[in-house]
Amino acid sequence: MSTFSRSWNLVKAAWGVLRDDKELVVFPIVSAIAAILVTIAFAVPGFLLYSAGGNEVLGYVLLFLFYLVQYTVIIFANSALVGAALIRLRGGNPTLGDGFNIAFSRFGTIVGYALIAATVGLILQALSRRGTLGEIVRALIGLAWHLATYLVVPVLVVENVGPIAAVKRSASLLKRTWGEQIVGGAGMGLVFFLLFVLATVLAGAGVFLGVSLNSTALIIACIIAGVLAYIVLALLSSTLGSIYSAAVYRYAAEGETSKQFAPELIRNAFRAR
Repeated sequence: MSTFSRSWNLVKAAWGVLRDDKELVVFPIVSAIAAILVTIAFAVPGFLLYSAGGNEVLGYVLLFLFYLVQYTVIIFANSALVGAALIRLRGGNPTLGDGFNIAFSRFGTIVGYALIAATVGLILQALSRRGTLGEIVRALIGLAWHLATYLVVPVLVVENVGPIAAVKRSASLLKRTWGEQIVGGAGMGLVFFLLFVLATVLAGAGVFLGVSLNSTALIIACIIAGVLAYIVLALLSSTLGSIYSAAVYRYAAEGETSKQFAPELIRNAFRAR
């Protein structure tokens, strides 16, 4: 099976879960709205600090607080989504309330993990200001962090452990079972990248046609359609990616699969070291 075919099958499998529980997409919507509000809230003091000439220490403090609140919001919504997805993968019929109840029950741990993630984010931001070498180190640390924390949210949801233990557990699950190179998530990313490209091409062609016909209405309509397509694709990508991580965790930690995800489909999403 080709890489693209396998990636497309992963998208279809995750879509099968979403089709059964369409309300799962509500969690990324809530996350996106909350993240926008948090960004706006921190943009005001950030602008005031910048206008006053800026203070590097205060700037880093503000950035850390922004990361902390933003990560808390995102991880909370993702925990609700993964919790609900796991109920469906186990044959249940989750509701929005089930997902949010799971996330609220893990709120303290979520904040603890957000604190760790904010610290890592601040370190990566500081490294990005150290020239080319800093960018290289930042990229390597960022990749290692992504791999180590790939299953942190499912671990937090299911195993009720602390944030540090969750990171260790996530890393050990991947390293012990399939090695360190994940291609399943990257494959799904490839599919959505191509869909984003297609949306861009179609919207761009419409705008070009509108310019050629001197039609302002067509230009505006194509731009709006392109923006809406981007939003929909971003929400679907986030939702399906979280569903996939829930399925991977269930297979890795519990040795179980679901009717949507065949065992070979998940196994083939990883390359052994």
